Amino acid sequence: MAERERRLTAAPSGGVFQARTRVMSIDDVDRAILRMAHEIIERNQGSTDVVIVGMQTGGVHLANRLAAAIGDIEGSDIPVGTLDATMHRDDFAIRPVMPEAATDIPVDPTDRVIVLVDDVLYTGRTVRAALDAIHSYGRPRAIQLAVMVDRGHRELPIRPDYVGKNLPTRRAEMVDVNTEGVDLGEIS
Repeated sequence: MAERERRLTAAPSGGVFQARTRVMSIDDVDRAILRMAHEIIERNQGSTDVVIVGMQTGGVHLANRLAAAIGDIEGSDIPVGTLDATMHRDDFAIRPVMPEAATDIPVDPTDRVIVLVDDVLYTGRTVRAALDAIHSYGRPRAIQLAVMVDRGHRELPIRPDYVGKNLPTRRAEMVDVNTEGVDLGEIS
């Protein structure tokens, strides 16, 4: 679950995210996005047939920034979409449905390289759901995963192809990727 969604669902029971440490500044995030953009271009021998898809809700802003960085480097427009994998999750009944979350993939993903983008990778369950969701729109040649923060604690055999920062955490800790950087804290 995106850290932002976890914060929204925890608030009614009195829990509020309390940032303890800023682990990445906005400049660090900018550098990570630029580095990941170069890695995507290098791995795919350019950006032809690459589609960037932001996972709702935390990955959408990062996907737009990543696509813009790739477009600036390559001198071309990169298709950017959004993906809501909620209906494909194995814990659908206990998760909130976010009204602003929508799927919009601007091109047929068949025979393209899809780069899924999310803010935080934790258990891998959201990514597993996203893989199912993508395949309901077509059969990509490849699906790659880009995350700003990989915090560990995987429950499924999923690993990112592009990582902004590896940040080992305790299970009780939370990571929030926001417009000012990346914060580590707890729900209190």
